[in-house]
Amino acid sequence: MMQELPEARATGELAVIYEELRTTCAVPYVSSLQRHLATMPGCLEYAWALLRPAFVSGLLPETAWRLASMMPVAPLPPLTPEALRLLGVDAAGMQAIRNICDNFVRVAPINLLFAGAVERALEGAEATGEGAAVAWSPPEPLAPMPTMVDLEQAGADLRSVLLGLGTEIGRAPFVPGLYRLLACWPGYLAHVAALLTPLLRSEMARAERAAIASNIMAAADDILAAVLPTDRPPPSAAQAQAIRGAIHTYRVTSSEMIVFGTLLRDALPPEGEEA
Repeated sequence: MMQELPEARATGELAVIYEELRTTCAVPYVSSLQRHLATMPGCLEYAWALLRPAFVSGLLPETAWRLASMMPVAPLPPLTPEALRLLGVDAAGMQAIRNICDNFVRVAPINLLFAGAVERALEGAEATGEGAAVAWSPPEPLAPMPTMVDLEQAGADLRSVLLGLGTEIGRAPFVPGLYRLLACWPGYLAHVAALLTPLLRSEMARAERAAIASNIMAAADDILAAVLPTDRPPPSAAQAQAIRGAIHTYRVTSSEMIVFGTLLRDALPPEGEEA
């Protein structure tokens, strides 16, 4: 699996950064992109020193959310509570799945804009802003999510379905967290895989998701124009190459999380009809 620094093992400055990411993204976890950067000495510290002002001012999250909300999404067939129960999802499970989708729809656009700004900085784009502080209050954080299914511990069938929804980073298998969380309901995950696999393979659908990612990441220069330069040393050449490789993958998977998280959430019964 892709190397990550788990939240429970973060200490010192990285633990502080993790907490600030959770607060400013208004989600109860740190995304795998940042957990991956944290395994490269100095890299997450550099990125956060540069972009923290755009997070705490709300500029980066609000810009990402605004751009993501502009995308058109063709709906999936709706599911009834009865059909969900046949897939192994009870009323509490429906609420949990809705919350999981909400988490990814909220954080994935931020990850794309964060990745775009880091990538532009690695390419030599300079922070040119005045770094003025702006009062901003993040939204109420979303509820915690269940524990992700460990790919290494999953049974053969479940592992096969998860890998079919995943990709690779640095030749290591990477399965986005959305699918590893939905694997808590294997029958539902099988239904999800049947619906999403054609969309994952469709050239037209991939191009539409790529356009969503590009539209969000294109705002990276606006973010850098609003923050001060940092005196933190930038990543080494080898680290920068590894970061670019991860960002290349995240362009794909984060746009998937926006689109598929929205589609799966909206296919659930309306809130209040879970019983």
